[in-house]
Amino acid sequence: MTDFILLKKKMNERGLSMTELSKRTGIVRATLYNRLAGIGEFTASEITALTRVLGLTNKERDQIFLNE
Repeated sequence: MTDFILLKKKMNERGLSMTELSKRTGIVRATLYNRLAGIGEFTASEITALTRVLGLTNKERDQIFLNE
């Protein structure tokens, strides 16, 4: 289960809007909104793009996307 609060915190720390994050990751803006609203699950390629753009460590990535 995705830790949406931590993911949004990381977005805010980097000063990225949804639109800017969408552009930088290549994830369609509507898809990004849906994922953050809990509709659907992030794909491996989306997680990879978000990790890169947000500068997440492997530990942070796991905390956000592999949180059970």
